Amino acid sequence: MSSIRKNKDLVYSYWAGIILSLMTASLASCSKYLDVTPENVGTIDYAFRNRNEAENYLFACYGTLQSLASCIDDPGFITSGELYNNSFSNLSTTNFLIISGTQNTTSPLLNYWEGKNGGKALFQGIRRCNIMLDNIDKPIDLTPYEKERWIAEICFLKAYYHFYLLRMYGPVPIMDKTEDISQPAEEYQKNRAPVDSVFSYITGLLDKAIPGLPAGITNTTQEWGRITRTIALAVKAEVLATQASPLFNGNPDYADYKDKDGTMLFPAAVDNTKWKKAADAVREAISQVEGAGAKLYTFIPTAAIPINLNDSLKLVLTLQNAVTEKWDLNNELIWALNSTFPNQENYIPRLTANINAPGNIAVPLAITELFYTKNGIPVTEDKTWDYDNRFNLQIADRVDKYYLKEGYTTIRANFDREARYYADIAFDGGIWYGGGALNQDATMYVAAKRGDIGGITEFGRANVTGYWAKKLVHYQTAVNSNGSLSINNYRLPRIRLADLYLLYAECLNEANGPSAEAYSYIDKVRERAKLKGVVASWATYAKNPDKPLSKEGLREIIHRERRIELMFEGKAGWDLRRWKEYVNEVSKPIQGWNVRQQDINAYYSIQTYLIPILNIKDYLWPISGDELLNNGKLVQSPFWK
Repeated sequence: MSSIRKNKDLVYSYWAGIILSLMTASLASCSKYLDVTPENVGTIDYAFRNRNEAENYLFACYGTLQSLASCIDDPGFITSGELYNNSFSNLSTTNFLIISGTQNTTSPLLNYWEGKNGGKALFQGIRRCNIMLDNIDKPIDLTPYEKERWIAEICFLKAYYHFYLLRMYGPVPIMDKTEDISQPAEEYQKNRAPVDSVFSYITGLLDKAIPGLPAGITNTTQEWGRITRTIALAVKAEVLATQASPLFNGNPDYADYKDKDGTMLFPAAVDNTKWKKAADAVREAISQVEGAGAKLYTFIPTAAIPINLNDSLKLVLTLQNAVTEKWDLNNELIWALNSTFPNQENYIPRLTANINAPGNIAVPLAITELFYTKNGIPVTEDKTWDYDNRFNLQIADRVDKYYLKEGYTTIRANFDREARYYADIAFDGGIWYGGGALNQDATMYVAAKRGDIGGITEFGRANVTGYWAKKLVHYQTAVNSNGSLSINNYRLPRIRLADLYLLYAECLNEANGPSAEAYSYIDKVRERAKLKGVVASWATYAKNPDKPLSKEGLREIIHRERRIELMFEGKAGWDLRRWKEYVNEVSKPIQGWNVRQQDINAYYSIQTYLIPILNIKDYLWPISGDELLNNGKLVQSPFWK
C-alpha cells in the first residue's frame, strides 16, 4: 500500500497491446503500452471516453492477474518444499530458499503487499479495479450486457486479489473504494480487518460477480482466459474451504493477535458450520463445471502414438496430461492463467549425450515417499511392501519394462509403486516416455549416476537429489537430433476437477465425518489412477485397516491424496498452511542421493543438502518495517518482529 500512497500516477491509460496479447494467448506482435500517466480528471475522462478505451482499462485490471502466472514467484509453488533448486543453477534460487530461514521484515521476499522482491503490486491492482467501477457509467457506447459482464469481472478480480493477500498475510485492509490520496495520509490509511470480515467481503464480491459472468467462453480467439461463472464458483469454494480450515478458524496461536485499537483479528473459537458452508459451495461448483462438460481427463492417443501403446504408458500419459494438456483440449481444466509454463528444461534430465538441459530443479527424497504403493496406501502402512529394505538394490524385470528400464539395477523403493509415482517422478532407472521417442519398446530412460547420460557433469548444473519433476514436462517436449530441446508449452492449472473432488471430500469429512459420499469423491480420483477405493485398499493391505472409518484417519488420507494428486501444481504451499501442517512437513531435511558418485553403492547413499529453518511465524508473510512506518495503523504479522 505504500506504493499507492507514494505515487499519484498509478492509472494505466493504455495497456491494450500487451494485455490483450496475454488475454488471447497470442504471441503475435503487440504494440507497446504507454508509460504511466498522471491520475487526474482529464486522464480518467479520456480512459473512459468510449467503449474501446474502457476495454483497455479492463485489460489493465486483468494485467495484475496475468502477473501472478510466474511459478517462481508463486508462494504456493515455491515454498511448498516439493522442489529444490541448488544455488549453482541457472535459475534464481532466492525464492526456493525462503524455507531456509531467509525471510525477513527488512525486505520481505515475495512481497505482495508492496510489489517488491518478486511480489506483485496487488493493492495497485485493486485500486485500478475500484477506479474502473467508479467510471463504468461513462462510456456511452457500452452495451448493457458488456457493462454487466465487465462489472462482474472486476468484482471477481477484486475478490481474488484480496484472497491472494489474505492467504499470505491473514487479516488485510479491505479496499472497497478508491481512496482520495490527495488527502492527508491518516485520512485514507486503513487498519487490518478481521479475517472473517475479509472472507465475507471476498465472498460477497464473488456472489455479486457470479450472475453477470458468462457460463463459458465461446469466442476463444479473443476471450480465452477471461473469467467465467465456473471459475468464480470454483474460487468461491476454495475461499470458503480456506476460511473453514484450522489456520483461520479458531486458531489458538492467534488468539491474542489484535489491532492497535484492540480489535481481535482472528476468530477465538472454532466454528464447524464453516465446513458445511464450504461443502455446499464446492458442491455447487462441481455441479456447474460438470454441467458445462467437465470430467476427469483421459489421454486420447494422437496419430503419432502407436495404436498398440501399452496400458501402463497410456495411464502415465493420462496422469501427466491432466496437467500439461492444452486448455482447449482438457475437459478437466477449470482455470489456468494465460501464460505458458516456463523453463521445462530445468525439470528434465539429460536423455541424450549432447542434451543441454541441466534438469537442475530437484525433488527431495521425502516428497517421493508421499506416493503410495501399487496397492494405493502409504509405503509405511502397506503390510505387503518392505519399507525397511526399500533402499536395497534390485534388478528391473521384463514385467516392469514400462516403468523401469529392463535389466537396470536401482533401489527397491522404485518398484511396486502407484502409477502417479511413475507419471510424476523421474529417477535413476526410470522410463521417460515421450521426448520424441514414442516407440514403447525403445523408450528413453534416466541413467543418473556420474558418467551416465543423465548424470552430473558439473556440480553447478545438476539435479542434486537424483529425482526430477517429470510431471511438469509435456511428453511432446522433444529432444532434437542435436541434443537441444523443442519445448511444448502448456498452462499450469490453477484449479482442475480433481482438485474440487478432493476438496469436496475434505469438507464433507470435516463437517460430518466419514460418509459414502466423501469416499465416492476420493475414489473418483483414485479410480482414474487405477487404484481401489480407500475403504477397500486399507481393509485389504493396511496395517491399520480401519483408518478410513474415523474422521481423523480419513482426514489424513484426504490430505495425503491432495498432496499426491496435486503434486507440483502450486497447491501444497497453501494447503499445508491452511491445515497448520506446514512447519512440520516442510521442515523435513532436503535429502537425496550422492549424485557425484559413479559406483552404484556410493551413489545410493543419502545426502542432506538443506535443513529448512521454519517456525510458527512462517505461516503468514511479514510486512516490511518501512510499510509499518508509512502506515501507523498497521500491526506486524503474528510472531514477526
